[in-house]
Amino acid sequence: MKKYDAIVIGGGPAGLFAAINLSGGSRSVLILEKNQKPGKKLLLTGGGQCNLTHTGDVSELLKHYGDGAKFLKTALFSFSNTDLMHFFNKRKLKLITEEDGKVFPASKKAEDVLNVLLRECDKNGVEIECGTPVKHVEKSDDGFYIFTDIKKYLGKNLIIATGGMSYPKTGSTGDGYAFAKYFGHTINQVRPALTPLYVKDFVLKDLAGISFEDLCLSLWRDGKKVREFSGDVLITHRGISGPGVLNNSKYVDAGDVIKINFMNTNPERFRADFVETVAKNGGLTVKSILRKYPIPRRLADKILQLAGIPDEMTCANLKKEYRKRLVEMLTEFPIEVEKPGDFNVAMITKGGISLREVKPTSMESRLVKGLYFAGEILDIDGDTGGYNLQAAFSTGYLAARSILQNTHEIML
Repeated sequence: MKKYDAIVIGGGPAGLFAAINLSGGSRSVLILEKNQKPGKKLLLTGGGQCNLTHTGDVSELLKHYGDGAKFLKTALFSFSNTDLMHFFNKRKLKLITEEDGKVFPASKKAEDVLNVLLRECDKNGVEIECGTPVKHVEKSDDGFYIFTDIKKYLGKNLIIATGGMSYPKTGSTGDGYAFAKYFGHTINQVRPALTPLYVKDFVLKDLAGISFEDLCLSLWRDGKKVREFSGDVLITHRGISGPGVLNNSKYVDAGDVIKINFMNTNPERFRADFVETVAKNGGLTVKSILRKYPIPRRLADKILQLAGIPDEMTCANLKKEYRKRLVEMLTEFPIEVEKPGDFNVAMITKGGISLREVKPTSMESRLVKGLYFAGEILDIDGDTGGYNLQAAFSTGYLAARSILQNTHEIML
């Protein structure tokens, strides 16, 4: 049986990049991929346009990984967003940076990104066996034995880069968690992340397509406010989405209430301004006054309808109870979450292998020597905007570099 220097389970961005940085010279590297082709999920990222990474220095990037930032620090400094862009530019893949800092291939085709990775694997002699789902893994004095239905493989080192559970149709079905558990690793509870929120009896569904910049929202559970957040929000036919919602969806449970501040200002300040404006313009309709505020006309009309205020009602006839209801709906519009989107629509997975059991300086298991992890299988979830792909490349790179250092080899 051939003994590989390293075997990588999973042919996504983390696995491919780890193999690329491990390979070359006389080193033997094998990728085992369950799908018929590698990178199936990569082809879906950014709606198929592949938002590779995001601009900004590493310290700025780290702010977008929440509790995982400290763990990722070494990986991102070892292989930064600048390094990633240089990698692709050097291989003649032109990149573009949009105004919001997102970085894409100029072609806006994820396939072009995948092709660069596959060419590098081919050039460096990486073996890729597709249609080869791994069933079981074992550790012995010889190394790691990897079992499929028809064959077994042996590697000195093992990198598990099987991803999480989002987009299961791409093969991300949590296989790697079982392998990690076999080696004694803890799997923190997994749940969908970067997913839209579906709303119960959604009264704003006819406003689908309207978006808002940097709204303030609050999350309520059992009558208590548990979180405040802000960001861009999109109204959909079934609920709310947009970066601000996606980035915080991992904190939301079915039955929670989200209150939206459409005025994007302090509620008390808005109330005082609105009361004064209404008092000074008794002859004008409430509708005309409301349209002077910076909110979409369709939303203003909908709010009036929901508050039970007729189009022809003047400010002079606006009773206190109606005024209070109107202010509340504009600054604390309540929606009850029916459920967050499931793994079929979630971009990434929250949870995974406990970071306490993985060395942040190498991605090596603290429990099993020679075992490494990279990518979404780790309990890391970044914001939308290219941060999760960057983490996949950086952790894959660091795992590869660590293996080479452990074998006293020099990175090419």
